[in-house]
Amino acid sequence: MADLLEKGAVLQRDKETYAIAPHLTGGLVTPEQLRKIADVADKYNVAALKVTGAQRIALVGIKEDDIDDVWEDLGMKPGAAIGLCVRSVKICPGTTFCKRGLNDSVAIGAKLDGIYHGQNLPNKLKIGVSGCPNSCSDSHTRDIGLIGVKNGWRVYVGGKGGGRPRLGDLLVPLVKEEDLFTLIDKIVAVYADNGAKHERLGDYIDRVGLDTFKEQVGVEVN
Repeated sequence: MADLLEKGAVLQRDKETYAIAPHLTGGLVTPEQLRKIADVADKYNVAALKVTGAQRIALVGIKEDDIDDVWEDLGMKPGAAIGLCVRSVKICPGTTFCKRGLNDSVAIGAKLDGIYHGQNLPNKLKIGVSGCPNSCSDSHTRDIGLIGVKNGWRVYVGGKGGGRPRLGDLLVPLVKEEDLFTLIDKIVAVYADNGAKHERLGDYIDRVGLDTFKEQVGVEVN
């Protein structure tokens, strides 16, 4: 089973077939990649192609014996859809495409994805990057949520969905882009060093207190 998890293969409801999801940064995909995914899906008679909430395209209903061949034919890396690690960064169109965008969420999100995707942590960690307060990347319910505002970014921490959902806490109302990556690196490092195994970031913040967490990451406490 561990080998299958390393291959990004998730057992399906029928207990016989698997789903895999190639990594697509921010859901951006080229026509060539789409054709390759479609051709591989046809070749291996997958049951369905599913656009996921993490901005990936899952190939559903793959036989276990075909998993290695499917990955080889795709020529793509698995998305970090499972395991205790940083998952794919969710990115809105931002100023690259959207008329409402205030900041370049695509560039920021892609850089974060390149730095952190797949990094092992006490539990899964999700990042959402929204280019404006409309928060199309669900930044309020991500472990780390960025929202573009005038002259910088608003940063939330500790959000999550699931059976015990939690809205993220406002960490800083405004951080300049040149300081953003340093702050996020501190957030991830504090969580990596201090979070208990299987403890989500929001649960860690609840355990130590938001003011203590702010002090740990070097943010001024009001």
